[in-house]
Amino acid sequence: MTNKPSFIPYNGLHITNKHGLEISKSQYTQAMLRRSVREFSDKPVAFEMVKNIIMTAGTAPSGAHKQPWTFCLVSNPDIKKQIREAAEKEEHESYTNRMSENWLKDLEPIGTDWNKPFLETAPYLIIVFKRAFEYVDGEKWQNYYVNESVGIACGMLINAIHNAGLITLTHTPSPMNFLTKILQRSDNERPYLLLPVGYAAENATVPNLERKSFNEVCVQFS
Repeated sequence: MTNKPSFIPYNGLHITNKHGLEISKSQYTQAMLRRSVREFSDKPVAFEMVKNIIMTAGTAPSGAHKQPWTFCLVSNPDIKKQIREAAEKEEHESYTNRMSENWLKDLEPIGTDWNKPFLETAPYLIIVFKRAFEYVDGEKWQNYYVNESVGIACGMLINAIHNAGLITLTHTPSPMNFLTKILQRSDNERPYLLLPVGYAAENATVPNLERKSFNEVCVQFS
């Protein structure tokens, strides 16, 4: 049986060119302040704020509008401790045995290692799972462009976190199967990304890095 299409009037933003230019400049200026921060405060974050952030990410486009994501929101200290212990075990193995010399050299300016205290310090952890398929009446139904869809949602999630005055970083211990076990997820879900969320520690620092210029990231065809 085919679902008949249903359409409603588009009700988007109506902004003048001049105002749009001002907004785009302001957004860029604000985005330039976004950094991956590893030093978190344990200052509480309002649940409603994090809820709004996750719901913003959930507005992302997705293949056939399948919305193939699950956001697991963790604030329980015991679960955060389990996640940290399992993540550090995998990270230690990566830093000592899995990573190539070039990889380790590229990480030197960032100053990372296998220790991940932020997994317990941050008030919230958001673990993003991609949904490879859905169960409908006991049958498997395919999702489409899952990696692309979840990647877009994660980008919107990171931006929403930053715009709310909070910090995060993208943490991807490899492999991440321990997250499926700890959070008791279904077999149609795969761990995709882990993001600690909170406020920056009072004396937090970040690496002195530069971002690529417009001409380095864009090729124009006029």
